Amino acid sequence: MSAAAPEPLAVAGERKIQWVRRNMPVLRSLEFQFRDQKPFADMAVAVSVHLEAKTAYLALVLEAGGATVSVTGSNPLSTKDDVVAALRERGVAVFARHGASPQQFKQDQLDALAAKPHIVIDDGGDLVHHLHEDARSCAARVLGACEETTAGVVRNRAREAVGKLTFPVLAVNDAKMKHLFDNRYGTGQSVVDALMRTTNLNIAGTVFVVVGYGWCGRGIATCARGLGARVIVCEVDDVAAIEAHMDGFEVAPLKEAVSAARYIVTATGVRGTVDAAVLDALADGAVLANAGHFADEIDVAAIRDASTERTVVRENLESFALAGGRSVSVVADGKIVNIAAGDGHPAEIMDTSFAVQALCAQFVAQGGIADRSGKVLPIPTSVDRQVAALRLASLGVRIDTVSDAQRAYSADYER
Repeated sequence: MSAAAPEPLAVAGERKIQWVRRNMPVLRSLEFQFRDQKPFADMAVAVSVHLEAKTAYLALVLEAGGATVSVTGSNPLSTKDDVVAALRERGVAVFARHGASPQQFKQDQLDALAAKPHIVIDDGGDLVHHLHEDARSCAARVLGACEETTAGVVRNRAREAVGKLTFPVLAVNDAKMKHLFDNRYGTGQSVVDALMRTTNLNIAGTVFVVVGYGWCGRGIATCARGLGARVIVCEVDDVAAIEAHMDGFEVAPLKEAVSAARYIVTATGVRGTVDAAVLDALADGAVLANAGHFADEIDVAAIRDASTERTVVRENLESFALAGGRSVSVVADGKIVNIAAGDGHPAEIMDTSFAVQALCAQFVAQGGIADRSGKVLPIPTSVDRQVAALRLASLGVRIDTVSDAQRAYSADYER
């Protein structure tokens, strides 16, 4: 009996897209709305987000709204080739491949911009960066960009601060229906999931260090504690440190915290959070991982330089022998762990995040940004409320409403 022929990549990718579509009811409702209203008719949209099934579905929703969509990834390790194949089978212009070299990754992003988009959906600020540095001829008709993540918002604000941002950017990451859920619950679950599947080691009973107590750090710390870890938070911000303490976590300086830690996860967005100065403090058997967008929070080069031997012990897990008989391991070469060594956020989480993206893109397309100067702008409050209402409806959850008397009371300054 002959062996069955291998399944085509595009078939496998399409099945993944249909699975997430089924589990993203808010975005699905926008797909139906966009198909009827065509808010992106005669417009080009460039998308650079971690290129897996959920992102593919966002691209298809924008296409349903009349957009000509070009898609690329925001990290070579997060690109899923079967999903790329499925989008190409549907006729979508895709420029990405898993494991692309830095040069090819940049070229893929430039190719996605060659369509001269009216709207940019970005993750980490790379497309906006290229539009200012490498593809200025494509920037002229950009009406606005929508930035997905903390690192990208910070990057764009830095460009704005020196007067070098030439078109408006909506800070999608700062939307309540994005960072309160995606950054916290999505990052928390997906980071811990990636660590468990990559290391095949226990979390319960271990010392688990979370470096940075922003919304992503909160989520990671909460999920690790839920699995039975003793969680220690490291911070440089006084207020965040107090919040971590009041949330019931231990708080300590990094060098003290890592001395007994099995897991150290960075979530700061800052280069060199774990650097050469920390190496001597690491416990034998420590596992380091980065949950930030850019792969420079852990100084992997310093670990390599200090090591006497390197061994790939499992997929996405490299062990380094250090002087004195200690060894430490790094997950996914210090790249964003939940994407590079996992499947990213759950579909239900990305449902609200990408619904915010889709509605912000619609806001830009319909001329919602009157001032097209280079500023990082908050998203419209109406978008947050619309996404929240759609999410509640999809869950079958009902809430109360404010009465006229209560509204009058709130407006009465003489009470």
